[in-house]
Amino acid sequence: MISRVSSVLVAAIVAITLVADAPRPAAAAPPAGAGDIRLNEVQAIGTHNSYKRELSEPEQAEYDAIISTPGDYDEFLAYSHATIPNQFGLQNVRGLELDLFGDPEGGLYAEPMVRQRLGMGPLPDPAWQQRGIKILHIADLDYETTCVLLVTCLGQVEAWSDANPLHVPLTILLELKRSDNRAVAQGGVVAPAWDAGALDALEAEIRAVFGEEDMITPDDVRRPGLTLEQSVRQAGWPTLRESRGQVVFLLDNDPGAIRTAYRAGRPNLEGRVIFTNSRAGQADAAFIKRNDPRGANLAQIQELVRQGYLVRTRSDTPLNTVRSGDTAMLEAALASGAHVISTDFPEVGMSARYGSDFVARIPDGPARCNPVNARPNCDSKRLERRP
Repeated sequence: MISRVSSVLVAAIVAITLVADAPRPAAAAPPAGAGDIRLNEVQAIGTHNSYKRELSEPEQAEYDAIISTPGDYDEFLAYSHATIPNQFGLQNVRGLELDLFGDPEGGLYAEPMVRQRLGMGPLPDPAWQQRGIKILHIADLDYETTCVLLVTCLGQVEAWSDANPLHVPLTILLELKRSDNRAVAQGGVVAPAWDAGALDALEAEIRAVFGEEDMITPDDVRRPGLTLEQSVRQAGWPTLRESRGQVVFLLDNDPGAIRTAYRAGRPNLEGRVIFTNSRAGQADAAFIKRNDPRGANLAQIQELVRQGYLVRTRSDTPLNTVRSGDTAMLEAALASGAHVISTDFPEVGMSARYGSDFVARIPDGPARCNPVNARPNCDSKRLERRP
């Protein structure tokens, strides 16, 4: 075990060092002052399922029983995150992922099936009974969270941002979820659909916390006479001088019914808050998600970055990555130039319980100059400033 752990740690450190020291190609844009570096010339670490906490052992066992797969929870879901303020303040995280479930009347997820079957009663936090969008992983099955209400989670982001106003832009990836079919088949709750009304309600909750001056929205990026895609490719994203202290909302869901409903009558996301996960060539294409940076995807992500799209990828998948000791995904993520690299292990020691020292961190601090498209005068140490 000791030799395997050591090899994992050494491989990860070497991989990060090599990528950090690799020469960057010259950017197409002319040299400019540090304040003119654009937000898409920066790379930062985000967390995956940023709110998640583990169930107790009895609840984990009941989860396995409900889905008829012994050991499934321990194999894939046994990881937890620090609170949002601690991720930002202590772990150098600059991106979050939040899973959203509609709850317009309140109380829909207050007594999950797992707890019902164990006779544990409703979840004790009174926020579960309140109206409003909830943050959890799987309705009825995996529900422990550091903040129950979306507005509470966003309030924590807003408070930290206000206290640290010179941070690089924070990305908040939103996955709009539905109930798990395995739970529904056994009498679990049916989450409301993400229809036009629900999407408008989501925007209202976001705007209840963040003002226009606190966010970078599609309207802030789009130029007159151009589509949103043409704008990011031809005119570029805002500079750090313009965008420090702000947040960017991104839709995690793959192109489909939710994206269609969200951009109905708004092909360029006019008046919207969230950048959709789109595809190159589409009018709304400013953000593109590529979860796996390995293999042929590496060159594809690098090209998307060069073209001006904002890209998110992942450095690990729970919990196979830390148990296998394979750092290939981490190495590829760093080299890809993806602007947000999501991990479940942003801090040293989080993977130790699995006999590993795996950690996904940016070598130069909270953010670094993008290894694919940053201009030559970019200085990682100057990207984020203290008040």
